[in-house]
Amino acid sequence: MVYLHERPEWPEFRWSSERLAGRLAQVRHKQGRLLGRMESLGFDLRAEASLQTLTEEVVKSSEIEGEILDRNQVRSSIARRLGMDIGALTPAERNVEGIVDMTLDATQKYDQPVTAERLFGWHAALFPTGRSGMLKIVVGGWRTEQSGPMQVVSGPIGREHVHFEAPAAKRLENEMQAFIDWINANQALDPVIKAALAHLWFVTIHPFEDGNGRIARAIADLALARSDKSAQRFYSMSAQIRRERTAYYNILERTQRGTLDITNWLEWFLDCLDRAFDGTETIIGNVLQKAEFWKRHAANALNQRQRLVLNRLLDGFEGKLTSSKWAIITKVSQATAARDIDELIVLGILRKDAAGGRSTSYSLVAGA
Repeated sequence: MVYLHERPEWPEFRWSSERLAGRLAQVRHKQGRLLGRMESLGFDLRAEASLQTLTEEVVKSSEIEGEILDRNQVRSSIARRLGMDIGALTPAERNVEGIVDMTLDATQKYDQPVTAERLFGWHAALFPTGRSGMLKIVVGGWRTEQSGPMQVVSGPIGREHVHFEAPAAKRLENEMQAFIDWINANQALDPVIKAALAHLWFVTIHPFEDGNGRIARAIADLALARSDKSAQRFYSMSAQIRRERTAYYNILERTQRGTLDITNWLEWFLDCLDRAFDGTETIIGNVLQKAEFWKRHAANALNQRQRLVLNRLLDGFEGKLTSSKWAIITKVSQATAARDIDELIVLGILRKDAAGGRSTSYSLVAGA
């Protein structure tokens, strides 16, 4: 089997501009319309939409690798770094803080050059303990010969599927220098195409012992932010890739086993990005719904606890809201939680769900 990086012409990628022209035009049109629409929302709503999108990006990029993060921790960590007031903040674990650090560095500082040191910083942020699970790994540096061949796999332990084998460690200095020089250079290349190329090129080199997928997606986000000319994010490529994870791994595998003509990969990337733009409708809808809710209830004298939990419900509360969960979230007694809930029921904001007794739960009243 000859892999992409083993071909004599590597890394001289080529593609059919004719086949991509229609897709690229459609994606750029949707991108322009989306950015224009977000611009009309006003500062606060744009900031809320960006917070939701960045939260989705971090959660879903980790989920692709099988790591499930606490969404509230992610949201709180991002809001704190962006200086946004979202009420009481949920303390975040080190692994959450690390991927948030990397994602924000990539997107908020998109106009700064990519360097080896910057990538090492991202990698160290992802693995603050110097371990991947129980395994000690090289952190903040390229993988070494001691780690053996680097195979890109997916699937559960014992039933892994090998998609391809990355270049040997002795090639990494030269390979990564070529990649870094390219991504920092100004080429006559559409920036969305450059994002697709950057993702593929980096993931092919696979320069780290672990975390390559998340860093590849962060690099693509940086390149897409450059194409938007904006640090605010309103669409999540990782969320869309998560929905299409099987297709993502399939196209990567086919591309790695093919030639340097990567038209098929670029077509898939553009189509996936196109669908990611469609996914912004949900985020925009949530942001507008939340804004309308607080506008309707501006005159109600709600306390900070009630505002905190209502925002949780508006952001998509996982599971059922009970008085016990209220007490835990707001750090109050059961009696205080019950009073807070009763006040919202009287105001017509919350309602008691059908099941009663020990399983009593509460939901937002539709249109409240």
